Amino acid sequence: MTFEGVVTQARALAEAPYQPQPDDLPPALAKLDYDAYRAIIFRPEAAPRLNRLFSVQLFHRGFLQRKRVALYLQSDVGAPRRIAYAPGLFQLGDKLAGRSFSTELGFAGFRLHYAFDPANAGRQEEFLVFLGASYFRLRGKGQEYGLSARAAAIDTANPGHPEEFPDFTAFWICEPEPEARAVTVLALLDSPSLSGAYRFDIAPGDPSRITVTSSLHPRQAIGRLGIAPLTSMFLHGQNGPGARNAVPLDDYRPQVHDSDGLVVATPGDRAWRPLVNGRAGPQASLFRADDLVGFGLLQRERRFAAYLDVQARQEARPGLWVAPQQPGGFGPGAVELFEIPSREEYADNIVAAFVPNGPVAQGARLSFDYTLTTVGQEPDPAIPGDLARVVSTRVGSPDQLRVVKPPIPERRLFAIDFEGANLPDSAEADITASVSASAGKMVDPVMEKVTPTGGWRLYVEWRPPTPLPPGDIVLRARLMFGGKPVSETWDAVV
Repeated sequence: MTFEGVVTQARALAEAPYQPQPDDLPPALAKLDYDAYRAIIFRPEAAPRLNRLFSVQLFHRGFLQRKRVALYLQSDVGAPRRIAYAPGLFQLGDKLAGRSFSTELGFAGFRLHYAFDPANAGRQEEFLVFLGASYFRLRGKGQEYGLSARAAAIDTANPGHPEEFPDFTAFWICEPEPEARAVTVLALLDSPSLSGAYRFDIAPGDPSRITVTSSLHPRQAIGRLGIAPLTSMFLHGQNGPGARNAVPLDDYRPQVHDSDGLVVATPGDRAWRPLVNGRAGPQASLFRADDLVGFGLLQRERRFAAYLDVQARQEARPGLWVAPQQPGGFGPGAVELFEIPSREEYADNIVAAFVPNGPVAQGARLSFDYTLTTVGQEPDPAIPGDLARVVSTRVGSPDQLRVVKPPIPERRLFAIDFEGANLPDSAEADITASVSASAGKMVDPVMEKVTPTGGWRLYVEWRPPTPLPPGDIVLRARLMFGGKPVSETWDAVV
């Protein structure tokens, strides 16, 4: 199978009525609870070896993973070879002890393993998982799994339209050369509104990177199509509850999140939006990006002391950076951030994706090519530009510094820390801040050198209008030095 062959299949699917993937399961598998499903373990000794450095392990169907996904191995020559289900591939756990299932049962997904140290090919680590709808998770060397990527998002945050989740229905795992350090996976996507073909050229390491080539074929018009969607979790962070009138979480851990902000890069600017939880309802924010350079959900807080979670290790979870590979980015459109209120850390409540202008027409053929790169400690070469970055946002009452009687609880004092090699070293440098608010006023911005970090801190108070308008108010700030911007744009909401 070739990518062109998968494109041909996707085009044929789009021209025919949608047929959902089978989700029929034997009763013993359909009735599994979470713990019983987790007890099903793939036998590592049964893992197909792709070459000296790569192997593949498989996921059993059951519990929430009901749909069958076809899996094939593809060599350089000859027809693809179907990976057949066999009970001996798995330890089935106590609840399924003695059970046997048909060889037609199939699989729910797969994961790739890699020897990050090529000199020790016997020690292979899991680094990429395809499991559930079109979701996949990637990590780099030394990182823990965190946020997920998806192939496509349909009608996310589109009022009056239920969200649709396309499925990967088949994968062709291409066997690399014996010493190759990259592997290619082809995938077929299908849903009621869309079919598609994907090619993933995967290079694990520090960082890990996937080059994505896609061909999408709408079966019907789509009101809102999300390209290169990322999905993450933000429960609470350094700026407290974040949203206006949010109820704080009673948690011994200072912060709980897989990502703490969204970055959107366009020519000449880069925006940082700290993530927020605790609104009364879901909130969508748009960042115009007609000539998108890249975007990503990042985890900028990298200190263990910020989380104190020995098991989750959220300080080691990757960010993901999306960079279009075609001139002009993905064309006219915007990066959309969708934040869902949540009090449960196991629920992904953050979505970011590029959304083209206007609806997508039935019968159109769309091609989007991009790279996905894991991001750890910044600065990171995957993220372009030499602008200083926002490393923390803290917010509280300004009454300790500037008392108002009677107090106005809506007033907020922001302390925003910036770091970057382009910032001046001298505490006497004439560095200033350009600040604005969509409603109310940003008052008396003050810059201060942070000697322990080498960065700079901006203190600025936001004073609300009267009456306070409903919905979010957007605040912006960036640092200026020598008559030009030297930091990305802090873009936050109150």
